[in-house]
Amino acid sequence: MASVTATDWPAHEPRFWMAYELASWEHIHRLRVKVGVPEGDARVPSVAPMFPTADWHERETYDMFGITFDGHPDLRRILMPDDWVGHPLLKTEELGGVDTAYRGAFMPPVDRRVT
Repeated sequence: MASVTATDWPAHEPRFWMAYELASWEHIHRLRVKVGVPEGDARVPSVAPMFPTADWHERETYDMFGITFDGHPDLRRILMPDDWVGHPLLKTEELGGVDTAYRGAFMPPVDRRVT
């Protein structure tokens, strides 16, 4: 197991697509398996019991996209704080602004900046 990740397509059904990358160093082969995941029930079986490397990949995908992995041994946030609301890589999430250290200035989200 080389990687596990997802993509978000809000206007499509299924909305999410999981991508599993498998690699064989012995045979010099790579294989990508894609699985569609519906928005209303964004859950897939965990592959971590079979491929321990997938543990952190699935946690990251859960943290960033909100996709649940049934049977995962420790499914909790890995990148964002525990009290973070939402999932940052969803295309429906607001692009956040940035507080600056200069006299209380505020940098607006990139989609609302005026040049």
